[in-house]
Amino acid sequence: MKFVFVTLFPEQIEAAAGHSMLKRGMDAGQIGMECVNPRDFSMDRHHSVDDAPFGGGVGMVLKPEPVVEAIRAAKAKIPGAPVIAMSPGGETFRQSLAETWAKEEPGLIFVCGHYEGFDERIYRWVDRKISIGDFVLTGGELPALMIMDAVSRFIPGVLGKLASAEEDSFSSGLLEYPQYTRPVVFEGMEVPEVLRNGNHRLIARWRRKQALKATLLQRPDMLPEQPDGQDIKLLEEIRAELEKE
Repeated sequence: MKFVFVTLFPEQIEAAAGHSMLKRGMDAGQIGMECVNPRDFSMDRHHSVDDAPFGGGVGMVLKPEPVVEAIRAAKAKIPGAPVIAMSPGGETFRQSLAETWAKEEPGLIFVCGHYEGFDERIYRWVDRKISIGDFVLTGGELPALMIMDAVSRFIPGVLGKLASAEEDSFSSGLLEYPQYTRPVVFEGMEVPEVLRNGNHRLIARWRRKQALKATLLQRPDMLPEQPDGQDIKLLEEIRAELEKE
């Protein structure tokens, strides 16, 4: 799968993607990454890409000509890939979307804004606006990199074991259960006995219960609207235990 970033700061993308899982994925040929700089399509000798907004206001706005030409160049590199503009006003990115894109798309094109945003007319060449949350950042590069990371985890061979991605928080619709490793006792805190007894059925039940508990306490909005029989029983146990605390 290939990722193309329309960005004024390709060095930021290249630096972030040059480590850890993303670098291993690129070295193995499982993912590819490229940047297209709108400055290369600027219409003047100063390579300017922004201008003052009509109607006045603070800051500068990215001009449509260089950005649209950069999008066209990016689309030529991955025909059929959706063009995604990083925008605080876009739909919120979710784990389910990462999994869908990894399975169904040939690649993704990210359009990363800066300054006071884009000339509105560039959105004619955009398929989707995506946000990573209700806050504003200096540019779209960091959110786009986060999405690349999340999507790459679902590409076979990038993580090593796809099951690792499928068991992550949000993939199951719940927050992740607690994890432990050696030593068994650390500063008086002991690894739960159920995880050490080798009974995989009990381990699976414990993990599901802990995931439900974490979700109930931290993100109750994520609990299933129609839980199955086992989840109903586990939630009853959790609520009873919480009442005793």
